[in-house]
Amino acid sequence: MKSRNLLIAAIILAALSGLVYWTQKHPQSSSTTSTTAPSPTIAAIPDSQIQEIDLKKKNAPEVKLERQNGKWVTTSPEQVAIDQDAANGVASALSSITADSVVEDKATDLAKFGLANPSLIVTVHEKNGKTENIDFGDDVPTGSLVYASVNSSPKVYTVFSSTKSSFDKSLNDLRDKRLLTFDSNNLTSIQLASGKSTIEFGKNNQNEWQIVRPQPYRADNFQVEELLRKLTDAKMDLSGTSDDEKKAEAAYASGQPVGVAKVTDASGTQTLEVRKNKDDYYAKSSVVKGVYKISSDLGKEIEKPLDDFRNKKIFDFGFSDPNKIEVQQGNADKVFVRSGSDWKLDGQTMDPGQVQAFIDKLRDLSAAKFVNEGFTTPAITVTVTSNDGKRLEKIEFAKVGDGYIAKRGNEPALYQIDAKAVNDMLDASNAIKPAAPAKKK
Repeated sequence: MKSRNLLIAAIILAALSGLVYWTQKHPQSSSTTSTTAPSPTIAAIPDSQIQEIDLKKKNAPEVKLERQNGKWVTTSPEQVAIDQDAANGVASALSSITADSVVEDKATDLAKFGLANPSLIVTVHEKNGKTENIDFGDDVPTGSLVYASVNSSPKVYTVFSSTKSSFDKSLNDLRDKRLLTFDSNNLTSIQLASGKSTIEFGKNNQNEWQIVRPQPYRADNFQVEELLRKLTDAKMDLSGTSDDEKKAEAAYASGQPVGVAKVTDASGTQTLEVRKNKDDYYAKSSVVKGVYKISSDLGKEIEKPLDDFRNKKIFDFGFSDPNKIEVQQGNADKVFVRSGSDWKLDGQTMDPGQVQAFIDKLRDLSAAKFVNEGFTTPAITVTVTSNDGKRLEKIEFAKVGDGYIAKRGNEPALYQIDAKAVNDMLDASNAIKPAAPAKKK
């Protein structure tokens, strides 16, 4: 048995040795190495050269996109505002269109590829007067491919279906669907008008939102930005039928007025009128024709009362570290001054952790509600200097009943604050002690 196994092993070894020897004597020629032919480019039109793009779909109106003053507009089938990102996407897709393969160099029967009557014809008019056509025919029976030809040439290619999808756009696909088209970066005013009141927001010198009407109040920047975001995101739903459009118009006509949002930028003022019918909200814009259903989030935002947009925080210094804090209570007067990373009181360095705890209490002070009267003689005054001396906030606290009413500088607003919040702030101030002496090494 051992002899037999040894014989088999010897035969295998001899065969392998022969194969190695033959390979060394007959190296593989570099010319026989398999290579993949590059995919043919069937169109490469630089974006800068494109003046007009015509999209002609079978059994649909032709869409003509034209570049005017650096922006895309439609000249057919009707003039509507265009989503510039969507139009730029069509133009950029023309910069490099590659084929998966060449099916026939000189096809004699384009009909069998769906190219005698293409499902989509893309015509590009260049600034130099040159015109190019890309025709898309039927889908290839297997795989995600479609037949295509260029400039009426008999050469037939297959391209990926995603290439065709880049151009397979209707007018609605390319429309700017925003109900309001203002420039949010250059907005100067936002106004909410209802039967109850009119609220107007404007920017201050620090580029922060403030309430201008009905009275000058500090605004909650986050709340105003949320309103702005929802107005920006309001879109037309163009997927409905003509019957859906009529139902929306009827619901708006019989609905209860909610309010009117007005936004003003350098180009002028745009309005959005909102009504509520049962649980649904509908809007009519000054920018586009028709009535559109909008989200309940936006509808409820426009319904918000004034106090929801007011800033409830007592201090504005936020996360900017103060430079100086003065606390007056009765005849006592303490002035904490920041010097580098140290805080000093009467020239003595104070415990940094205790000072920070006091600052945190000041940051946390917030109104329980807004009141119109009740402020009496101040019991406590806290003055905070921050932003390298550019911001000065003086807050007076009057003891009223079980709580306090606060007043900021010369502002008309009054803030009712729970007694515990003010007492915690005072306790934190009184708890500040001198810093422990540095340990000797």
